[in-house]
Amino acid sequence: MRFCEVFEKLYEIIEERKRTLPEGSYTASLFKKGEDRILQKVGEEAIETILAFKSGSRKEIVYETSDLLYHLFVAMVEKGVTLDDVAVELERRMK
Repeated sequence: MRFCEVFEKLYEIIEERKRTLPEGSYTASLFKKGEDRILQKVGEEAIETILAFKSGSRKEIVYETSDLLYHLFVAMVEKGVTLDDVAVELERRMK
């Protein structure tokens, strides 16, 4: 699966978890706790990602970057920002 497909599938799963709030789902628990908790997690993961880059461990960089992207997607779903919204902005910047 290419990264775009992975991103799209992950985003869809996060949207579904927000709609259904299944018991035992970490994603659903974030939505239940609200925006402040979601943003706190984005901040924590951003710091952990920076530290991973400083450590130089490729494995740790990949792991922490994945955590950061996941939590960013949760924040995006919370605010109704789509992957297409971000793609449009990135395309605009490439001109």
